[in-house]
Amino acid sequence: MRQMIPTETHLAHVPDTALLFEGGGYRASYTAGFASVLLEHKVQFDVVCGVSAGASHTVDYVSRDLKRIHDSFITLSDRKPQSGGIRSFLHGNGYFNADYDYMGCIKDNYMPFDWKAYCENPANVAIESFEADTGKSAVWTKKDMPTLRSMMEHVRASSTLPGMMNPIKINGHTMFDGGIGAGAGLPLQMVRDTGVKRVFVLATRPFGYRKKPVSRALKRLYARVSRDFEPLYQALVTRNERYNASLDRLRELVEQGIAYVVYPDEMPVKNTTNNRQKLEDSYIKGYTQGLNDWPTWQKWLFEA
Repeated sequence: MRQMIPTETHLAHVPDTALLFEGGGYRASYTAGFASVLLEHKVQFDVVCGVSAGASHTVDYVSRDLKRIHDSFITLSDRKPQSGGIRSFLHGNGYFNADYDYMGCIKDNYMPFDWKAYCENPANVAIESFEADTGKSAVWTKKDMPTLRSMMEHVRASSTLPGMMNPIKINGHTMFDGGIGAGAGLPLQMVRDTGVKRVFVLATRPFGYRKKPVSRALKRLYARVSRDFEPLYQALVTRNERYNASLDRLRELVEQGIAYVVYPDEMPVKNTTNNRQKLEDSYIKGYTQGLNDWPTWQKWLFEA
């Protein structure tokens, strides 16, 4: 037995283990349910990692904020046109308004962030973004994000979907979604570089999912959204192959007992879904699955 099961006042520490959130836009409403179950059982990881939407879950999990875990991918969709939508897109703010979604909602106190709790949590974080001008991935940890604004800028950088959100520059580089870079959305090397021995993965795609080859129409779309950045185009058109390779590697880690993957039983929403009721239903399904699967999770986390 690795650790005692948590009590009402003590956290359940899982040593040498990282929690990894896959991205996926509003599919993260489902994994928010998974994360809520882990938080309710007071599970404490040494490192929490994520890319894209998973970067938001990463910092919210470290702040141990159940409400924000829920609201980030469910109730924030109500804040139209501030949070996004067609009107936001037509006004040049992107289909998802990054300015509001990452700092505006904190400033107007609609969705505050518990910076104190985040800083006091001994868990480190690791999030990844993609440098459109170089084709390289950038990885950031707590020490790279010393203020709330800095942290939210880096989370935004990790989550910026080309063509859907306005990009941000960090250290002189134009940054886009971390799911485009190394690992193509499953940054297993980033997890390994943190030094942990095991990883608990919350996936946003059901078991058996594989990305299909990129169609000609999609290549034309990619060419438009990446017209200023050839490395971005190359990363987009090869992402399906790299993602599937990461799935194969993840399967090997599972067979070795190094990784455990929680796959959604179903995925009722798309990455761009912003209908409040559909997102709430997705969260409930993820939460219900998490409660049902908790005994199995618990065994791997604390007894393996």
